[in-house]
Amino acid sequence: MSLTKRFAVMEILAILFPSTFLTLALAHFLALLSPGPDFFLIVGHAARRRLQGALGICVGIASGNALYIILAIARWSVLKEVPWLFTLMALAGAVYLAWLGVMLLRSSRLGACNLGEPESIKPGRQFAAGFASAVLNPKNALFYLTLMTVLIGPEATLLQQTMTGIWMVFIVFIWDVLLAAVIAHPKVQQAIFARIPLVEATAGIALIGLSLGFFYESIH
Repeated sequence: MSLTKRFAVMEILAILFPSTFLTLALAHFLALLSPGPDFFLIVGHAARRRLQGALGICVGIASGNALYIILAIARWSVLKEVPWLFTLMALAGAVYLAWLGVMLLRSSRLGACNLGEPESIKPGRQFAAGFASAVLNPKNALFYLTLMTVLIGPEATLLQQTMTGIWMVFIVFIWDVLLAAVIAHPKVQQAIFARIPLVEATAGIALIGLSLGFFYESIH
């Protein structure tokens, strides 16, 4: 590629993305690497119901992240300005995560002998579970409404903010689908076949533990 073409590409990238894009993209990806409610929700469902039982959850999680990104771009910061509203959201998230954890624990009691035809979950219910998991996670609200806003800066154009948001939603979706695909892969399924109830129980306990953490943080 000639120097002129490289310069032209750099100009286009500068128009599409803010100067702090790499810093924000790295911070966002590192946050994805940290196991949270979404991680355990996907693992718990993909272990028994494979990719088709977790794909809708991935779409829902990405949509929940997209909602916070839209709010961040719109500078909608009511959650930060009204403490009781943020606390209420955190408590609702804690209750919801505990409920998801209990559901996974109940599913784990079915045992490995019932893995032939796992109960299917309609795409709409999968989407709702993923969306609620993402939206009711106070850490998502803090990341997008605080860190994203600060790192992008007030000088970023609407186009740059939009392109950054699209990138982050895309990365969230791809990461979650890859996670579900790995758990649902035939070789992985064969390796964990007898341990699927244990995987579900572990994911359920982790979700309940996270819910207790959210509850503790919201009242202190």
